[in-house]
Amino acid sequence: MGPERKGDRRMRPIRTTALNLALALPFALALTIAPTAGPAQAAPPDTITIGMVLEPPNLDPTSGAAAAIDEVVYANLFEGLTRFAPDGTVAPGLAASWEANEAATVYTFHLREGVRFHDGTALEAEDVVFTLDRARGPDSTNAQKALFEGIESVAAPDPLTVTVTLARPDGAFPFKMAWGDAVIVAPETAGTEASAPVGTGPFRFERWVHGDRVELLRNPDYWGPAPALARATFKFIPDPNAAFAAMMAGDVDAFPNFPAPETLPQFEADPRFRVIVGTTEGETILALNNRRPPLDNIRVREAIAHAVNRQDIIDGAMFGYGTPIGTHFAPHHPDYVDLTDLSRHDPKKARALLAEAGQTDLTLRLALPPPSYARRGGEIVASELRAVGIETEIVNLEWAQWLDQIFRRHDFDLTIVSHTEPMDIGIYARPDYYFGYDRPDFPALMDRLAGATDPAERSEILKAAQRMIAEDYVNVYLFQLAKTGVANAKLEGLWENAPTQANDLTAVHWTD
Repeated sequence: MGPERKGDRRMRPIRTTALNLALALPFALALTIAPTAGPAQAAPPDTITIGMVLEPPNLDPTSGAAAAIDEVVYANLFEGLTRFAPDGTVAPGLAASWEANEAATVYTFHLREGVRFHDGTALEAEDVVFTLDRARGPDSTNAQKALFEGIESVAAPDPLTVTVTLARPDGAFPFKMAWGDAVIVAPETAGTEASAPVGTGPFRFERWVHGDRVELLRNPDYWGPAPALARATFKFIPDPNAAFAAMMAGDVDAFPNFPAPETLPQFEADPRFRVIVGTTEGETILALNNRRPPLDNIRVREAIAHAVNRQDIIDGAMFGYGTPIGTHFAPHHPDYVDLTDLSRHDPKKARALLAEAGQTDLTLRLALPPPSYARRGGEIVASELRAVGIETEIVNLEWAQWLDQIFRRHDFDLTIVSHTEPMDIGIYARPDYYFGYDRPDFPALMDRLAGATDPAERSEILKAAQRMIAEDYVNVYLFQLAKTGVANAKLEGLWENAPTQANDLTAVHWTD
């Protein structure tokens, strides 16, 4: 599509005329003087304030790595060809339907009719072509560029049809298109999405008060069912004590990922609130910089794994909420393998491995981002490492600092973070990823997985991948993050589980 036609479809102003006002005025006056038949029934509220621990560094999910971006914008502001449903299944998004050829190398997506971006322009197939080409291009800043690497070409045979040709079979391609990193943006606004996001979702961006909140308004031109909420505010409260106070005072209506799990019994005992405990895709790990000595030595990595008691961290940092894991895979997934015994707590073995590696006087830097699981868990990890002869220098980082220093520049020894992307074991095939795992056998496994369409074969490959990274002690696998939320008891429609990092408000509503 050329720039001229794209420009033409943007010129659709809404007119306010004197006749409009003349017709509206008598009606407004009539409302003010009409007699009332009796007391009016109060309607349920149509606004909500959602608490979040972390403020997103920007609002563009196609160029940022922070989970907090999707927690604000996924399914609210931005939509993809497909989307994750609350139960984790892949559902239609901007594509009403799709089909693949027998080899799973060509996917045809059929776009919905009547979809418009928040600036009034129509969604067309060329917008999808632009989005996917941009995400896989040489200058792409997409944090999950690997999702798009299998694409050979994207075409738009007509305004509502998109054909994606892959270099090799990929039965999981619709799953990949459901990620927040794959939402559809228009070429005219792609460069400003970080601060002025324009999507197709049921809410549109209103305001970002940095350091405090992001405000969204209901999109009156949304292609799907109108949300019950007219306004949504995401309030950023990093301090657990302040989060507790805000919930108790009613300043926040819901805190889907509540940072003070030790206070949940108080909310459970209060009829004003509902505690929502579910699962997430968040593998919480003590990440090790495999590219940096002495952590490039498998004996040192294994020693660290045996030094840490994951149950101590679950109990001490999460107050019992969390499921122990022994590899980078969600325990609720049917292909999960319990490998926790490979890295069981064994301080004696840890000390022996360190002696074998010649590391009897070792000090490592432990960088901790803001979430309470990291800050609280980091103190426990430091104590347990000290018990086997490893000293740590703890450095507390703000989220933007963590993204720059750890994720982008790889300047760290150890860090604690929860990976909340769905089924993201494929990150271990990226030697340039922040923890620097570089074993050629693993990308080969992922290549086999991409080409496998038989469920039994895929299951076998996934299990082998889990075992490989566990036996290589790439990282110390701690626990699967539980979704511990608190909400006003009259709120319904919030997700119980988190199949992706999102606060989807499309079904949220108040009850009487």
